[in-house]
Amino acid sequence: MAAGTRAAAAAPPAARADSAPLVRSSHRGRAMGGRLGIHLALDAAEGLPRRARHDAVLVERRVVAWARILTRHDPASALMRLNVDPRDPAPVGPTLAAVLAWAADAEAMTGGIVDVTRLEERLAVETTATGGHAAPGGHADPVAAGAGPAGADPRGWRIADGTRRRALVSRTDGVRFDLDGVAKGWLADRALRLLRRYPGAVVDADGDVAVRVAPGDRWEVGVADPRAEGALLAVLVLDDGPGSPGRGRRRWGVATSGTTVHRFGRGAHHLIDPRTGRPAATDVVQATVLASGAAVAEAFAKTAVILGSAAGLDFLDRAGVAGAILLLEDDRVLALPRTMEFLG
Repeated sequence: MAAGTRAAAAAPPAARADSAPLVRSSHRGRAMGGRLGIHLALDAAEGLPRRARHDAVLVERRVVAWARILTRHDPASALMRLNVDPRDPAPVGPTLAAVLAWAADAEAMTGGIVDVTRLEERLAVETTATGGHAAPGGHADPVAAGAGPAGADPRGWRIADGTRRRALVSRTDGVRFDLDGVAKGWLADRALRLLRRYPGAVVDADGDVAVRVAPGDRWEVGVADPRAEGALLAVLVLDDGPGSPGRGRRRWGVATSGTTVHRFGRGAHHLIDPRTGRPAATDVVQATVLASGAAVAEAFAKTAVILGSAAGLDFLDRAGVAGAILLLEDDRVLALPRTMEFLG
């Protein structure tokens, strides 16, 4: 979950020399069980606010349609139909195939910490915490309720090209997928690509934020402080002006993961450590990552929380992320040094 970041779309556009000034157009909706924000930067000389609002609504509809394919909260979704499909390999459509392909990449990039086969363990936590009933959206069953430590269990799966825009998913027995930890960042990045006709754009997929900065412009992204309603830990400034720390990079992703959003009692939260099959025992309450895209930022933020502060910061440093901010359970706030270049 990445509810700790939000786009500050009202940030004034930066003055741009020798080019038309920019105006903002913002649209807010709902998707993926949370908020969806779509913010556009338009050239004032060519500004078409009505067209921008129309395009934002179309993108919202696309995101909602994609999310329906990927959700675990609907037994009729393509994801949940795959989870009960007895065939091996099982055919899947292009959207689910693309997210599973990204999930495989994320698992490799994080050394297996991002593992989308941990549905049983997550449902077990929710079921136990709610007295034998899955939390809203969950689907408790005897297998989930009896799941225990599974870090040693080999959970093999792979995805391969099929025919007629279908892919084929092969799995070992018992593998069921949960895409909650990888789908929102992917959706944000995918939606941003639909808005390429605009000089700049931001898609805030319930806290996983994909950003494209127009030349000479800037966007601000707030990092929420979970200890106080409405408070911010920091504001990240992403700009394309002279001396920008991004060194000419125009595409960004910001995502936050933490243990405060989905909690099911003391020590029980939604971030499963695949090495133990249990909620991660960690000193990190929340991790925010600034990276090349929202999907990468989401995967790396989740990894940092699960690994803990020392190993998590080391991992993020070696991964070369542009910035990272960690809030620890003793109220300390740690950051990679290069993050300071982006702080407003």
